Amino acid sequence: MREKIQGNYLAILIPLLIALISVFVLSGPASSPEFHRDSLAELEEKQTTVLELSAASAAASAAITLIPGDTATPIADKLADLSSHFLVVLCAIFLEKYLLTITGFLAFKVLIPVACGAYLLHTLFGWKGLRVLAYKLAAFALLIFAVIPVSLQLSHMIETTYQASIDATIQSARETADAVESAAGSEEAEDEGFWEGLISSVTEGITSVTSGIADKVGGMVNDFLEALAIMLVTSCVIPVLVLLSFIWFAKILLALDIPVRYEDARRGVKRVLFRRGERDPK
Repeated sequence: MREKIQGNYLAILIPLLIALISVFVLSGPASSPEFHRDSLAELEEKQTTVLELSAASAAASAAITLIPGDTATPIADKLADLSSHFLVVLCAIFLEKYLLTITGFLAFKVLIPVACGAYLLHTLFGWKGLRVLAYKLAAFALLIFAVIPVSLQLSHMIETTYQASIDATIQSARETADAVESAAGSEEAEDEGFWEGLISSVTEGITSVTSGIADKVGGMVNDFLEALAIMLVTSCVIPVLVLLSFIWFAKILLALDIPVRYEDARRGVKRVLFRRGERDPK
């Protein structure tokens, strides 16, 4: 043991130094919200957009229910269902915000020090399985630390392209809801309601005002579905695809298999002990 330590000073000191730097220098900033300030600001902006979309769809659904009859009921129900789907996107955004700081702590204060410890044991006892485990843990630590920032960058590229469309959807939903509510409010004050004229216009031909509102409502559902698809892709699909891509890349790059069989580990320990017993008499 002493001879191994004397002959492998660098192989022992370097993992120890990396572990100390990781725990006492890198783990603090990596898990600090200040370090991830830009990423958190981007997630906050995305969260605001999702909340605005959810509120706009709910308001439009409530406004459409003011139209008498069952003609607009399916559209109102569809918009109300979209609000629950936006909640899924919102949960994914909150998860990304928490993982930004959690992954930094886990990577630099837990996984990398454990990887350095495994490599030290490999250096001292010659266990090849621990060397493989050390490489895997270090790669996994860097992977989970980088996956969310990389996915945010890819999501930002898509959102920048479609942000104008999402903003137009929110504005159109607000205008349509205001138009329906103002029409209902103004006509309710009259003795002969506006909606009676609307019902009769269905048989005689929709007037220019009501047809304009109907066209807006029909197009608004498609706009909301497009916005929901964009948010699901950027907030849910891309992070998962980036993680799977990183895992595949790490597997191809390392091309290592961790031995997990108990019998193999036990034989390796016996081999080391027997070799040491043979060397001691010399």
